[in-house]
Amino acid sequence: MDVTTGRDKPAHTKTQAVRAASGPPLMGIKVLEVGHGLASPFCTMQLADMGADVIKIEEPDTGDFTRLAAPFINGESSGFVRLNRNKRSLALNLKAPEGKEIFFRLAQNADIVSENMRPGTMAHLGLDYARLAERNPRLIYVAASGWGQTGPYATLAGLDIMAQAMSGLMSITGEEGRPPVKVGVPICDLVCGLYGALAAVSALQARERTGRGQYIDVSLFEVGVSLSVWEAARYFANGEIPKPLGSAHQATAPYQAIRGADGYFTIGATSSRNWTAFCRAMGLEHLAQDARFATVDVRHRNRAELIPIIEEITQKRPAAHWIALLQENGVPCAMIQDYSQVYSDPALLERDYFADLPHPTLGTVRVLGNPMRFSDTPVHMESAGPLLGQHSIEVLTELGVSDDDVDRLVRERVIVNA
Repeated sequence: MDVTTGRDKPAHTKTQAVRAASGPPLMGIKVLEVGHGLASPFCTMQLADMGADVIKIEEPDTGDFTRLAAPFINGESSGFVRLNRNKRSLALNLKAPEGKEIFFRLAQNADIVSENMRPGTMAHLGLDYARLAERNPRLIYVAASGWGQTGPYATLAGLDIMAQAMSGLMSITGEEGRPPVKVGVPICDLVCGLYGALAAVSALQARERTGRGQYIDVSLFEVGVSLSVWEAARYFANGEIPKPLGSAHQATAPYQAIRGADGYFTIGATSSRNWTAFCRAMGLEHLAQDARFATVDVRHRNRAELIPIIEEITQKRPAAHWIALLQENGVPCAMIQDYSQVYSDPALLERDYFADLPHPTLGTVRVLGNPMRFSDTPVHMESAGPLLGQHSIEVLTELGVSDDDVDRLVRERVIVNA
C-alpha cells in the first residue's frame, strides 16, 4: 500500500534513481533556491534531478507557501513533497543580520542562485545579484517574476493566470463564443521554470569561456508570449487575430478531438500520406478527391464542413474501434486519458517513468519522472521534498559553523531545524 495515495502500488516499482559511473550531468554544482510556489522551485527541481546540490532557503515560520497547499498526507503537502524532491531545506531568517551573513557565505561558494520573489525584494534584503557577485563573480543568478525585472509592469503582482491572460493564451484557449479558459496546468509558471533551468545551464557553459557568472531575468509574461508560435505566424503575416479553436490545430486539419459513440478521441491526419490513409481507413475515399479538402490549407479553412462529415461516421462506433483501425493504417490517433489512466499507463510503467522516493515521515512517495533521458549521465532521484528545516544543521555544519553557534542560532530562531 502506498501511504501517499492509500492505494495499492502497481507491481512495477522500479525507479530512474540509477547513477551512471560518471554521475548525473550537474554533479558538483551548488544551487541556492529562494523560491516559493512553482516557477523557481520547478527550475531548481530540474537542476536537482540533474545532480545539482540544491539548498532550499525557507522562511522559518511558514516555509514555502506551497507547504500549505492541499491535499495533505500526515500533515505534509502532497504537492510540496513531489515538487521539491532531491532538495535540502534550510529554514533561515534572511531578515536577521546573521541570517544574511549565512546566505552570503553560502552564495560565495554557490554556482547558481534561483529566486522568484517580487522584483526588488532581494535588493531590499541586501541580497541582490550585485552584492552577491561582489563576493562571487562566478555566480549565476536566475530571477523569475511575473512581468520581468524592468518595465511598466515590473512592480505589479503576477500569477500564472495573469500571465496567461496578458500573453494571449487565454484568448485562444477554449471554444469560440464561450467564456475565457486558462490552460489546465499553470503553463506560464512551469515553462518559466524550464526556461530558467535552460538559462542557468547555458550560463554555466558561458562561464567556462568567460570565467564570469551573470544575471538572468525570466518572466511568466514573456514565457507565455514565447509560446505563440503559430499565432505570431498568422498575425505578422496578414494581421489575423487568432481566436479559440477548441482542440483544433491552428494551421491544419483534421487535427483535433473527434466524437465516437462513447466519447472523444484524437486524430492528426495532417500530411498528404496520412490524409489519404485516413480517408481509406474510414471509407471516405471520396473526400481525398474533394476540392474543398485537397490541401492542408483548404482543409483547415473548410474545417467546419469537414468535421461533421467525419463525425457522422465515427459516432457509430466506440472510440477504441476507431483507434485500432487508424493505428492499423498508420494514422496518428490517441485516446483521451484521465489522470487515473495516465498514472497507470503501461508504456510509462514499462519505461520506469515514475519514481518511489523516501520521505522522513511519509515512507515512500511516488513522484513524476523526468522526461530527459541521458544515455551516459542519467538524472537521479534520491528523496522526496524535505521537512521544513530538515537540513538546517547539516548545511551550517558543512559551512563550518561551530556546534555552539548552531545551537545559539536555533535558540534565536535565525534558523529552524526539523
